[in-house]
Formats: sequence, C-alpha cells, structure tokens
Amino acid sequence: MNRRKFVSSVAAAGAVAALPSRVFGATTPTLKVGLIGCGWWAGMSLNAFYAQGSIEVVSLCDPNSKALEKTLKAVKEKQDAEAETYSDYRDMLSSKKHDIVIVTTPDHWHALPAIAAMKAGADVFLEKPIGVDVIEGEALVAAARKYGSVVQVNLQRRSMSLYQEAKERYIDSGKIGKIGLAECFFYGGAGDKEVFENVAVPDHLDYEFWTGPAPKIPFVAPLETRKWRQFMEYGNGTIGDMGVHVFDHIRQMLDIDWPKKVSSTGGLFIFKDKSPNISDTQTTVFHYPDLNVSWEHRPWGKSPIPYRHWTDNWGAKIIGTKGTLSLSALGYSFEANSGSPAEGRHLCSKSNDLENVDFESIGAAWDAIDQAHVKNFLDARKTRSKPSADVEEGHISSACCILGNMALDLGRPLSYDPASRTIPGDEEATRLLARPYRAPWNHPDPESV
Repeated sequence: MNRRKFVSSVAAAGAVAALPSRVFGATTPTLKVGLIGCGWWAGMSLNAFYAQGSIEVVSLCDPNSKALEKTLKAVKEKQDAEAETYSDYRDMLSSKKHDIVIVTTPDHWHALPAIAAMKAGADVFLEKPIGVDVIEGEALVAAARKYGSVVQVNLQRRSMSLYQEAKERYIDSGKIGKIGLAECFFYGGAGDKEVFENVAVPDHLDYEFWTGPAPKIPFVAPLETRKWRQFMEYGNGTIGDMGVHVFDHIRQMLDIDWPKKVSSTGGLFIFKDKSPNISDTQTTVFHYPDLNVSWEHRPWGKSPIPYRHWTDNWGAKIIGTKGTLSLSALGYSFEANSGSPAEGRHLCSKSNDLENVDFESIGAAWDAIDQAHVKNFLDARKTRSKPSADVEEGHISSACCILGNMALDLGRPLSYDPASRTIPGDEEATRLLARPYRAPWNHPDPESV
C-alpha cells in the first residue's frame, strides 16, 4: 500500500481507525492529551502517540462536527475514559488540564491554538509549517521560551537515524567533498488541475470559525478535506507544504540556519483556468555563503528523477566535489564521482540493495517514522530539553519557505533579519511578514505573547 492509499484509507475510516488496540496496565503516569483539529492527518499523529502507551485523549476539538464525531468514535475504541468534545479550542483549553496538546489544523489555525496551549501549561506537538506568516513563527518561538514549553514540530526526518547515518558517513567525513549546491524538489501533486463549484456550507461545519483569522472565500466542498492546501488564503502552497520538510532536512544535514537572502521565480503557468491559486511552477533559491540551496516544484510534465514511487520525487540532492548524496522521503544513496557503484539504504528494503525496494511495505515504514518522532518528543518532555524539531528549527524552515513565496510575489530577493524581525530597507516586504487578520482575531505579537 503506498502512502497516498495508506493515508486515504485511514481518513476514510474516520481518521484514527488504524490506531493500535487498547492500551492497558500502563506502568508510567498517563499523559493527558488534547487534540485540536480532527481532519485526515489527526489519525497519523494519534496513531504514533498511542503506540508509545501511557496516554489518554481527554479532549477533541474541531468546528466540523462530522470529523469530531468520527474521531471520538475511534478514540472510544482505544481507551475506556471518555474524551470531551469542543468546537472552540479556547473552551477546550479552559475546561481541561492537558499535558500535551496536538495541533493538526489547517495552516492558518496553527499559531493561535498552539500559543494558547502553551499559556495553559501544555507541551505542544505542532504540524508544519508552524504558521502562515513569518511573525506567527516568531510569536510561537517567543511563547515556547516564555512559558517553558517543549514544542516538537512534525518534521519527522529530523528523528530518523537513517539520515544521521548518511550525514556522518558522507558529509561529516568529507567523503562528498566541498558542497556547493543542494537541490530540493517535489514533482507531483495532482490537485492543481480542478475546478471547484461554490456550494452551500454543510450543516456539520461552522465555516465562520473554520475560517477564523484567514480571508473568507466562497465555500467549496474540498475545503473540508486536505485540499484546502490548494488555496493561498489558508496555507503557502507546495513550498509551504512539501518544501518545508525537504528544506528543513537540508538545513539539518548541512548544519545551516538563516540564509543571507531568498529569491524566487515562477507562478501559476499551466492551470490558470482552475480553482486553486497556488503556484504550479516555482524555483526558489536560498542563498548561503559559498552554498546555494534550491527548491523546485511542479505537478506537470515528466519528472527528471527516475520514477519508481512518488516518494522518489520528493527529496533532495546534495552535490559535492567528490560525489552526490541523493535523499528521498524514505532513503538515501551516494554516488562518488569516481564511478564506483552507488551505495545507500532504503527503509523499504531488507538489504542495502537499492534496486530491490518493496514499496508495498511503505505503510509500516511511515508508521515507524512517525513513532520515532513522537518518541523523541516524549523523551524531551521528560528532561525538559529541546526535541529534534524544536519550534525554532521549525520556524526557520517554515519562514524561509514563506519568504520564498513573498519573493515570488514581490519579484525581488528578500533578506530577513531575525534580530529585528524585519527585512531591512524594504518597508513593503516587512509589512507582509504578518498577514492581516480577519476581525475579531488578533495577530500574535512576539513581544507580548
């Protein structure tokens, strides 16, 4: 079963149908968990948390009562204790005490609930990108430090020993040589080719609250599925979705943080007559001293990557003077310039034979990845230390991808100064670092979270 089929089957069965069976007889204190956002991805996160044991879901929140009911039904099958349901995260956080709050909402609803959860004393497991604009990310980092919260951003590759192995073997050892370029890419995504008709808002959805601080557009049915990603009002397009994962992965592999500047070209070139308003063609460059990191995406045309599975089309190449390290979503390979055979490892291969990959086992591989990342978060909670994908790392990676979109829209490179939280010498771009919020919601301020 491939990743898309695996995720779809979970969502179709009520988001958390794939959760493991009941956990009884816990020998460690049971952690009280609240979930904000009961859509298709919620099941993946809960699955990984239940696999660790010693958790009890005490609260579920979503303005979509249908999604809420399905998630509640599935949770009831996994624990004896009853979970309370809420349509407003503020009511949830004021009514219950939580050790952990999981935020799996659409992107425009990441910052406010996560900050509120920190204020309420919870640690947070937060989806990427951590916000829809740069200043939301700054506010999230400020809140985590102010309230002493452990915040893990769901950038799972940071917790995969597979990639740490590749880093040590080829980059840290110098085997790859001097690195001058890293190319990140995603060649896929079928959702940019559709026309959506305006329809009546279903009775089970509070569309006003679902929209929250974001611009309110005429309702189309895909908004209550994962296809909200196809609208810039609620996210940051492909670079803000798939790109954050890969760019963050490169930052970890190369030990880099903020680039000197970000430039971007592209736009909506192929599917102009369709409903989605995200770019279908984009090339973004993150400029570092003696190094460029590029991002490219398009859901059309032939992929330049030899195709076996869609996960091969979502990755990166790190290019050095002595060889190239290729990173897919599930493995790596290194090819020396000397012409020696490629070597590496893939999570769906029982051996180091890179040509013998069993993609039918991908569901189990993704489960293991998600569980390792949750375990890293829970271990960090015990020691009150930073997890592998600490909120600041998530902020840098999210913000840089958002800056890529800003550079594309403005038609010029942008240099962000995290110390002043501005783009020096560019008042227009600085204003765009914080999106206007729709009343009555107020944009979080890093100075007063």
